[in-house]
Amino acid sequence: MFRIRRIYDDVLPANRTAIAQVQQILKAQFADLAARDIDKLPQQLTNPLKHGFRAILYIAENQRRQVEGFALLLLEPDLKFGYLEYISTARQLTGRGIGGALYQRVREETRGRGAIGLFFECLPDDPVLCRDPETLKKNRARLRFYERYGARPIIGTAYETPVKEDGDNPPYLVWDDLGQDLPLGKLQAKAIVKTILERKYRHLCSPEYVAMVLDSFTDDPVQLRPCRYRSPSLTRPPATATVPADERIALTVNHRHDIHHVRERGYVEAPARIGAILEKISNSGLFEPLPVKHFSERHITAVHDRAFVRYLKTVCAALPENEAVYPYVFPVRNASRPPIDRATRAGYYCIDTFTPLTHNAFPAASSGVDCTLTAASQLLGGQRLAYALIRPPGHHAERALFGGFCYLNNTAIAAHYLSGTGKVAVLDIDYHHGNGTQEIFYRRPDVLTLSIHGHPRFAYPYFSGFAEERGADSGQGFNLNLPLAEHLTVERYREALQRAIKRIERFKPDFLVIALGFDTGMGDPTGTWSLRPPDFEWNGHLLGALHLPTLVVQEGGYDTGQLGDYALSFFTGLSAGAFGPDERRNPVE
Repeated sequence: MFRIRRIYDDVLPANRTAIAQVQQILKAQFADLAARDIDKLPQQLTNPLKHGFRAILYIAENQRRQVEGFALLLLEPDLKFGYLEYISTARQLTGRGIGGALYQRVREETRGRGAIGLFFECLPDDPVLCRDPETLKKNRARLRFYERYGARPIIGTAYETPVKEDGDNPPYLVWDDLGQDLPLGKLQAKAIVKTILERKYRHLCSPEYVAMVLDSFTDDPVQLRPCRYRSPSLTRPPATATVPADERIALTVNHRHDIHHVRERGYVEAPARIGAILEKISNSGLFEPLPVKHFSERHITAVHDRAFVRYLKTVCAALPENEAVYPYVFPVRNASRPPIDRATRAGYYCIDTFTPLTHNAFPAASSGVDCTLTAASQLLGGQRLAYALIRPPGHHAERALFGGFCYLNNTAIAAHYLSGTGKVAVLDIDYHHGNGTQEIFYRRPDVLTLSIHGHPRFAYPYFSGFAEERGADSGQGFNLNLPLAEHLTVERYREALQRAIKRIERFKPDFLVIALGFDTGMGDPTGTWSLRPPDFEWNGHLLGALHLPTLVVQEGGYDTGQLGDYALSFFTGLSAGAFGPDERRNPVE
């Protein structure tokens, strides 16, 4: 078994390892390839201006993260064509479907970018051009393979003229129209060929050679060689309409969330929230559900105070199933002397009177942490998007305080976990300020925290979320609050989001964590704003267009009649932004 995924850069350790394995395959399978051409691979992925094309690298890796094959696609956005620079499997792994899966993925990517077609070079199957019988046999096998997809050599030109006189085995230029049945015009073909020769082969091809090849293009449209190995009716596998596996959003669900159910009148943080979202997104094709793994409690205590965690565990375990402890006294005068009585001590660790401790509160919350860390670990493995669909929420939980329906801060735990690999930006777009996340990272410069929320003069938690709270000590300037009016236009919300995005871009994080609340939507019982599904799609698209490995953690949102529509819209936009063209655009106006 193998999976195909895209390698965007060499930031993640998993990606650096994969790139090194690709370079080993290049050395083994392309013996004549210069060392400099192998060494430049990481730069090709991150510096398209220097190398003349936008490079996209796909790998096929097994369950042990060993690369079994790869394809390197070059895209030219102005002329709208793709060029397949390399496609290869590791030695001894031919005939297992790896090459076919990689080529099909390259075709999907190229067509999805609006390209007219895919070009590549293939060594000739003509004995006049290839003198070695064994090499000729391999060349025929390759051209037979590509012909299955409708890809055939361009004929009637001098493209395969050897650069050096008496050179052997000069390549054909092959064109795959990606099943679009579009003719390739002469002028268009000449512009593309000129680009290929001058950008890829400028060290080999003289201006005179380039002019000679271009002058040989006289047919309009350009002619392709007739099918040689199979009937034309058997070519061109139908293009798939499904989302490619490497572009799906890794989905983890806290299936133990419903053990925590506070059956009190007006308690809106209910199990129905998860079902409402799942019902809408499950059949969208955008998601790849994953089993949840268990993580050590050390990930929780890396963010939360040990005594606080121990208290939550102990009290919840001791409570009968049908009882709840609501905090009712708070340490206003003597915080250094917590009460001995556990029920009374709840106020020592809580910020409000409406978040109860129950028998299952801690088990449900810690299961949510496992769910969130499982999703975060997918980013470390090379996944671009992941979604932890959990309850209870967590962004109000501070280092040693719970409240606002929150017990453990899933978002902060995941951000700290990812910060061991690179810089993290946490953007909270719940209606309520993420006071817990702010407090946990307030003095850290490696985690940028941003929150767009209702102003604390009217919105919970009331005592934090002011614009002047910008961080402290080494974290000064790494916290941005954007408190907004009780009633606002969609345009004003967009301005705030774009301001947050600009700050994220200046920070240049390696990961983005989104604390996602749908209580910003119209009609939510805990909010006053009026975002609609198209607005959530627009927000998601802008955030996806940051092109960062992104973890989304579910926070608030309590109108179960609308939650599913909001979620589907947001993730539709997020996926389109993340995997669409690099130029940012507004999907919904």
